[in-house]
Amino acid sequence: MNEEERKCSYQCSECNKIAILGPKDAVRCVECGHRILYKIRSNQWTQYEAL
Repeated sequence: MNEEERKCSYQCSECNKIAILGPKDAVRCVECGHRILYKIRSNQWTQYEAL
C-alpha cells in the first residue's frame, strides 16, 4: 500500500472544508487551523455475512 492509498478525507468542524490527510500528517485543518475533524463516510455498500 503506497502513501496515496492510505490518505483519508476529513471535514473541518469550523469551516466545513475538506482536508485530505495521510497517516503521518498533523490533525489540523489546512484552511483555518482548527483541530477537530470529522471522517467522511464512504458511499460504498458494506455487507457482512451472519455466522
